Amino acid sequence: MSKNIVETVYGKLEGNELSGVSVWKGIPYAKPPVGPLRFRAPERPDSWEGVREASSYSPVGPQTQREIMSFFGNDVSNTSEDCLYLNVWSPAADDKKRPVLVWIHGGSFVSGSGSADWYDGTSFADQGDVVVVTINYRLGVFGFLHLGELGGEEYATSGNCGILDQVAALEWVQGNIAAFGGDPNNVTVFGESAGAMSIGVLLGFPSAQGLFHRALLQSGTAAFVHTPHTATKVASGLLTALQIEADDVSKLEELPAEQLLQAGELLPSMSLFPVIDGVSLPKHPLEAVAEGSAKDITLLVGTNKDEYNIFSVFDPEWKNADEAKIKALFEKTFGPLLPALTKEFSEPLSQDLFNKLLTMQVFSAPAVKLAELQSKHGAPVWMYRFDWETPVFDGALKATHALEIPFVWNTLDKPNTVKFTGDSPDRQLLGSEMHEAWIHFAHNGNPNTDQLPEWPTYDLKNRATMIFNNQSAVENDPNQDDRLKWEQLSAVAKA
Repeated sequence: MSKNIVETVYGKLEGNELSGVSVWKGIPYAKPPVGPLRFRAPERPDSWEGVREASSYSPVGPQTQREIMSFFGNDVSNTSEDCLYLNVWSPAADDKKRPVLVWIHGGSFVSGSGSADWYDGTSFADQGDVVVVTINYRLGVFGFLHLGELGGEEYATSGNCGILDQVAALEWVQGNIAAFGGDPNNVTVFGESAGAMSIGVLLGFPSAQGLFHRALLQSGTAAFVHTPHTATKVASGLLTALQIEADDVSKLEELPAEQLLQAGELLPSMSLFPVIDGVSLPKHPLEAVAEGSAKDITLLVGTNKDEYNIFSVFDPEWKNADEAKIKALFEKTFGPLLPALTKEFSEPLSQDLFNKLLTMQVFSAPAVKLAELQSKHGAPVWMYRFDWETPVFDGALKATHALEIPFVWNTLDKPNTVKFTGDSPDRQLLGSEMHEAWIHFAHNGNPNTDQLPEWPTYDLKNRATMIFNNQSAVENDPNQDDRLKWEQLSAVAKA
């Protein structure tokens, strides 16, 4: 292991070089968002004198440990509001101008970090000649609490602090990545779940324009954003829990982070995510994409066949659920849409049907919608579906949410991966195929490789989709019947 010193706009950094790959960890891309900067847009970091050590990860954003995230290996042993840091992997800090991959992690906007084992950029740098950046951004109450309607103009963008952090990280990449051997004119953002949903927002986020050139969205798009009205109701609920009056929002800046974190835990699931605040995000991202906000961005969009399984398999509500309980779960989830749903999908109510419908509602239908909108502008769009099924838990998870991540990153050998994927040798062949496709996309905006069958772009006529499995193949409009049924249901819901 040898040292590696790079000079950024803000000062010199000393990282490490290991097995031919240079790594810098814990690089500040914004000032610590503490005190008066809590709930405010990020500010550029301060410069420093001398050489700053960059060989260890920074703290991750305040968060509680969640069972699913723990299963994925998420580490919350070192958390702090001072979390706006990023990490860089590069073949060399030279002037070669390599493609840049910037990863935005998932975690339902309330958990996760850019330093998880799965997101080790060594293989991308070594095998793909790519510079990789992983980032932290503010989560939960700290990143997505909309106070603009309650606290006035100074809090106008508080509901999108997490997205603004991502923009600040991309601005840092534009100003500094050349020193690490990267090309600021060839930047691909990629992410999974809430990370992919963030990218969906960035496609329609004015201040993100021009900061990236390609986008790769794994299991998430731009479908989930709050209106100011809904986001304000969430904020009001939090203030009530903290016994703070609506006209005294500034008191939130004085509370300990742990108190805010615990109050956020009282909110309903998925209450905190990006907001159409009228300032940083003027309109729904899908509306912006439809109008051409991302017409110059090449997209690769995909989902997993059985996304929702991991959420219901570990949900105690489904354990030994009888017919009455199953019906109650459907009614709670789908409400007045249930009669139309049972008519359209004429099969008994079951956990399998529940998983299929939630996979469509949350993941596959929004992915298709984004692909449709973008392809209408003539922008290149590729679509995939990940069908490889994990054998763990007696096969109950199937091709579930997040399963593709270690395949994409070629981190199948990480210690916490086997309990999710099993240890069958066929994993590595599929991992190599996906890893290589992502590398090709970063280099030239096209995921085709010699290892895969020919992969056409997505259009409304053929809807070509790469099905990743032990024998990967392209299918036109896979599950067409289910897609058309869901479109019919969506029309009923809007009527």
